[in-house]
Amino acid sequence: MLKLPDSKTVGVLAVLSVWFGAVSVAGADAIVKIDGSSTVYPITEAVAEDFQIANKGAVKVTVGISGTGGGFKKFCRGETDIVNASRPILKKEMEDCKAAGIQYVEMPVAYDALTVVVNPKNDWSRVITVAELKKIWEPAAQGTITKWNQVNPAWPDNPIKLYGAGADSGTFDYFTEAIVGKAKSSRGDFTASEDDNVLVQGVASDKNALGFFGFAYYVENQKKVKAVAVDGGKGGVIPSVKTVEDGSYEPLSRPIFIYVNIKSAEKPEVKQFVEFYMKNAPTLVKEVKFFPLPVQAYATNLEHLDKKKVGTVFGGKPEVGLRIEELLKREAKL
Repeated sequence: MLKLPDSKTVGVLAVLSVWFGAVSVAGADAIVKIDGSSTVYPITEAVAEDFQIANKGAVKVTVGISGTGGGFKKFCRGETDIVNASRPILKKEMEDCKAAGIQYVEMPVAYDALTVVVNPKNDWSRVITVAELKKIWEPAAQGTITKWNQVNPAWPDNPIKLYGAGADSGTFDYFTEAIVGKAKSSRGDFTASEDDNVLVQGVASDKNALGFFGFAYYVENQKKVKAVAVDGGKGGVIPSVKTVEDGSYEPLSRPIFIYVNIKSAEKPEVKQFVEFYMKNAPTLVKEVKFFPLPVQAYATNLEHLDKKKVGTVFGGKPEVGLRIEELLKREAKL
């Protein structure tokens, strides 16, 4: 099973990606360039590893980690073939791509459950409501909500230490939209990183810490951090396959994507990679601890690629609480 990269490895990967990328271009024309979300990275990297093995190294695939926002900047400048995205493309990014003549096929590849975590020694906040999360994370909380008992009087008079995704992260965009009510609207006095391993280590090292990141990173680190049940109005719910599929883990369940440059897809190596991705996604998504979509969803993605059905079903706006069946209905009408 693919091991998620630690913080040092991410830095090394970035250097090696550049170095080997240069070698690949010199030694072989067939290269697929991908960048973007750290959340989607484990899926795409697992696909890339298997694809390169299957092709006996004839095609090189580089997968960078610059966050969803950073990934779209590169993608809309035509620097990459594919962007990993932990949220749909936004209006400004759509405009940037249009200005550069970049058209794309939107492909949902899995569902993720943003997981709220605390230190294992935290014995007071087993359940947290959306209202309590908003009280912690909204801009007005900066410098004022600094202790646990300010959020809930039943909680201790201890300082609260926060860890969350960086501003270039689609996870940050989605979490703030779902919890605060507006994307990127957040207090600023917290430890932020696009590298989820930094967040894991922060929460693991402080009894009074609270953080959030993708489900896969939680599963890989269950001995270091503890998931909190989120109460969206119907009682506390822990993220799991069942609660994501039935829609009860709300509002923090979300689809995650890749976007494929339609011009890049004319290159055989890119088209072959995307076909390999969609045919192997149900197995590999599960292997790296995400929630696969129904098989038909991946077949629909390939139909859209073949028929050059470009664009997005989201209209450039973030959406919260979109269930799997609704996503599939929309994609089918694209």
